[in-house]
Amino acid sequence: MSSSVTLPARQAPARLWTAPLPLTAAALCTGLLALIITGVLTGTNDPSELSDPGALTRWGLPVARFVHHLAMATAIAAVILAAVAVPPQAGPRRRRKLPTDDPAAEHPLFARTLQIASLAGVVWTVAAVAVLVLTFSSLSGLELSASDSFAAGFFGYVQSIATGQAWAAVVLIAAVFATLVTAVRAPAGLFFIAVLGLTAILPMALVGHSASGDDHYAAVNSLGLHLLGVVIWFGGLVVLALLGPALSREAAEARERSAATSTSAAPASAKPAPGMTETLLRRYSTLAGLALLTVAASGIINASLRIESLGQLTSTSYGLMLSAKLLATLALAVIGWMHRSWIIPRLGSGARPAGLLFQLILVEVAIMAAVIGVSTILGRTAPPVPEELPPDATPARLLTGYDLPPEPTGSLWLTLWRPDWLWVAIVVFLAAWYVLAMVRMRRRGDSWSVLRTASWLFGLLVLLWVTSGGPAVYGMVLFSGHMIQHMTLTMVAPIFLVMGSPVTLALRALPVRTDGTRGPREWILWIVHSRFSRIITNPIVAAVNFAGSLLIFYYTPIFGLVLEYHVGHELMIFHFLATGYIFALVLIGQDPLPARPAHPMRLIILLATMVFHAFLAVAMTSSDQLIQASWFGNMGYDWGFTALEDQRSGGELMWALGEIPAILMSFVAGVIWSREDKRETRRLDREADRTQNAELNDYNDMFAEMAERDGPR
Repeated sequence: MSSSVTLPARQAPARLWTAPLPLTAAALCTGLLALIITGVLTGTNDPSELSDPGALTRWGLPVARFVHHLAMATAIAAVILAAVAVPPQAGPRRRRKLPTDDPAAEHPLFARTLQIASLAGVVWTVAAVAVLVLTFSSLSGLELSASDSFAAGFFGYVQSIATGQAWAAVVLIAAVFATLVTAVRAPAGLFFIAVLGLTAILPMALVGHSASGDDHYAAVNSLGLHLLGVVIWFGGLVVLALLGPALSREAAEARERSAATSTSAAPASAKPAPGMTETLLRRYSTLAGLALLTVAASGIINASLRIESLGQLTSTSYGLMLSAKLLATLALAVIGWMHRSWIIPRLGSGARPAGLLFQLILVEVAIMAAVIGVSTILGRTAPPVPEELPPDATPARLLTGYDLPPEPTGSLWLTLWRPDWLWVAIVVFLAAWYVLAMVRMRRRGDSWSVLRTASWLFGLLVLLWVTSGGPAVYGMVLFSGHMIQHMTLTMVAPIFLVMGSPVTLALRALPVRTDGTRGPREWILWIVHSRFSRIITNPIVAAVNFAGSLLIFYYTPIFGLVLEYHVGHELMIFHFLATGYIFALVLIGQDPLPARPAHPMRLIILLATMVFHAFLAVAMTSSDQLIQASWFGNMGYDWGFTALEDQRSGGELMWALGEIPAILMSFVAGVIWSREDKRETRRLDREADRTQNAELNDYNDMFAEMAERDGPR
């Protein structure tokens, strides 16, 4: 009976999945088919009347882009799954580090996943080079050739043109990624390789099809989030399809274990441990769910910037392609729901849904490939909303990309909004995660402070306001507005975020993994105990980084780069928020740290920081030289004050927004000091009661003996 049950469970997936590569390749070819059909119907790849680069470039460029996006997504997703979802070693993990000199110790799925990443990385690099060359041919109108004129123009394009520089950066990132992924096996190394691969999204977003249009910041951020979701979602699907045979065999073994458990003398309540296939698919399903929400929301935001009315979704070729993408996304969401709620929970049972599972994965791959093929043509199609600046653009529009806002008043600082979708996504994610983690703890009977929750949510609300509200709008045209944004990021929001103790909540709420993989909890512990954490949380380093950033930022060309470039602006927000958070964490935080300074040292650091803030603020207030005069002096506003007067107001705001939160932190640090002293006193009193003041009696006896010895003398 046992053999008759288990034999089909082993053979059915094997017969269906003996050749996954041809099946996966066939599914991916639907993308090329969709690309060709869409290109023919829209006429996007028709010969140009002015300067035609030739049929090879006209059709080779979209095909190269399609292959590039496919290989990039597969390579990065494979590394992410290897770093967070697949166990590095076969069997129980007995050592902290994987022995790279013993390949037999590697888990078969882990080795196979990294093989996929290596091959996809090579294809990614070659495709990126092809896109770089073909993009130059398309923009210049020159046919591909080995002539000196083509080579000279190409090198000038890479050195001087933003599009050429961006794709050259992608080529470099892909080449380094493909080189490192063949040699690295440690989870920490794979984590950094995945981060390196994801940085390729940045130059692609900056020169994407919507980045040159109106509302540049919203277009770039939404496109970047869109690409991030596609990489994790689609790349993960391709990796799962290529892992089909191994996962099918593992699912069959899990069914055998389930059958053995059901027929053994085990208690009826005993539940077999989930197999690796079920575990991997559940972990990917969580990532895919987040990626789906990101893709859908960012796609809607990006489409709203390119479409003026809903009627254009059906009356223009651009809108029709957007509608097709929307319908495909809905279909993929339904299939993903089927995976999560119906198929994956039955993998370990006798229902044998593994074959249907991987068939649906191939269907998803085919649909996603078709969507990417359509998106490739979409990127070469002019949207209904024009992308060029109007001829009568104001000085503020030319500098910032936006029209001059109204004259700043008290109410406008709270009611004027321009969403920064990157930080909107971060705030929404962190708020949802915190609330869900707190609810999970309360359901299992553990308590969590409501005040901590309120502090965290209020800190996120402040972060949302400072990145998308009045400070973000006026920070681009007024020095005082920029200073409000800067000091709120550094001194106000971090205080409330730190008092929310998110790391403590994560360590208590997140599940512990025992299969050798690193989940969110394991990565948090690794970061907390890392050497990097010990360095940046050193009180002296944190204080110098916190205060020195102000001086370096405002009195070097870095400030100008931040104002001019979108990437610099986003990095500025991250840097000031991170330095402020680390500074507050060291002084008043309750989350675990490698080392925490003594209470007197904390107060000394706070006092020194307040003095430095005051000194720098006075220097700005009394200065007669305008900082970044080419920017703030050319906005063209007439609001009753000059740019220099506004700079002096910014210096005063720097003083106020620096000193008041520092005083609040000093008060909190004093309260923490007092509570810890009381706690230590109570501990000593309990120890004395338990030992009947043995320590004090020994101390008195020591002095008595000394007195007896010194008495005769």
